[in-house]
Amino acid sequence: MLALALAMTITARAGNITVKGSDTLVILAQKWAEVYMASHPDVKIQVTGGGSGTGFAALQNKTTDIADASRPIKSTEKEACIKSFGKVPKEYRVAVDGLSVYVNNANPVKELSIDQLEGIFTGQIKNWSEVGGNSAPINLYTRENNSGTYEFFKEHVLKGKDFAATAQAQQGTALLLHAVTGEVNGIGYGGAGYGAGARALAIKKDANSPAITPTEETVRNQTYPLWRYLYNYINPDLDKGEIHAYLDWIRSDAGQKIVKEESYYELPADQRAK
Repeated sequence: MLALALAMTITARAGNITVKGSDTLVILAQKWAEVYMASHPDVKIQVTGGGSGTGFAALQNKTTDIADASRPIKSTEKEACIKSFGKVPKEYRVAVDGLSVYVNNANPVKELSIDQLEGIFTGQIKNWSEVGGNSAPINLYTRENNSGTYEFFKEHVLKGKDFAATAQAQQGTALLLHAVTGEVNGIGYGGAGYGAGARALAIKKDANSPAITPTEETVRNQTYPLWRYLYNYINPDLDKGEIHAYLDWIRSDAGQKIVKEESYYELPADQRAK
């Protein structure tokens, strides 16, 4: 009887998939789930955000099937997963993103260099007039520190330095963009799929480089300086059946079509599911 009950539990759960993690990915992940469930009515997919760190913690705790992430997994997170389920999580690249720096539409500044961004977000540059804008204080908006986007920006733009104490942390990219659209002197950063209502700046790799706007072409050919992959991570033991089919579908032409529709950028053809 116990074996039968266990088999029934496994069968009942077989069509349920939980996805948790990156807020950068959450809109895209919800759309993937919606479209997939429409053609697979026996499959139920639950998607929640909370940040990449939250997704990795859930993966370690076995409370999610798939962890969404906007950064690669850390060595400490790998070790925690090995302790939990005995294996290194399996990594899938699922999309390409141009991490964008957003300002209010009324801001006259059109471009900034990486060094200028470092100065702004570390608090060394405090007034827009120092970077060609109006004489007005710069109001900083950042992501919370469990966000993969926060960590990517800190590593690649701030070069490991701390954000200015005046930076206002927002719980998700949507809230950050809402803050920037409502604050004429605001500046923040986030995934390419969240740009409605604000303007993405052109970014210069250094003072002597051309300013590059994040577009499909510049992100996919990696000329835009702040491009990155977005990821799914999974316990390899769960990478079978419906979960494996769903992950394959995400990287198929059908899944990648949704990536483009949601204003992210498709994986190169050689990285898609065969």
